Amino acid sequence: MTDPISDMLTQIRNALAVKKPEVILPFSKLKSNLASAMEKAGWVGEVSADGEGAFKKLRLKLKYDERGLPMISGLLRVSKPGQRIYTRSKTIPRSPLGNGTAIISTSRGLMTSAEAHKAKLGGELICQIW
Repeated sequence: MTDPISDMLTQIRNALAVKKPEVILPFSKLKSNLASAMEKAGWVGEVSADGEGAFKKLRLKLKYDERGLPMISGLLRVSKPGQRIYTRSKTIPRSPLGNGTAIISTSRGLMTSAEAHKAKLGGELICQIW
């Protein structure tokens, strides 16, 4: 697999399309940190790791509103393995609808766009969620 983050976002997108309550992914530190940032921003529910060693899995509970519509209406992978996209703290992009979040890989770890802007940190723009 050349891009595990794109694979993770696609699995979340597909699970939301068929209204699954949770997604189970192969575990990695990067995916775990990304899921934790999404949980902190309120886009997904509980994030947990199950199992040990090579059989460790990452479990994401998906969130839906009272009408049954998913909280996430769009996921976009911005920085790709073939083309890395970096941003400064002053030029962090806004989501298309204005109510989304960008996840940024900074020198202090993965952060939401609001946290990175508050800490005045830039970095690699991993994905956008709205």
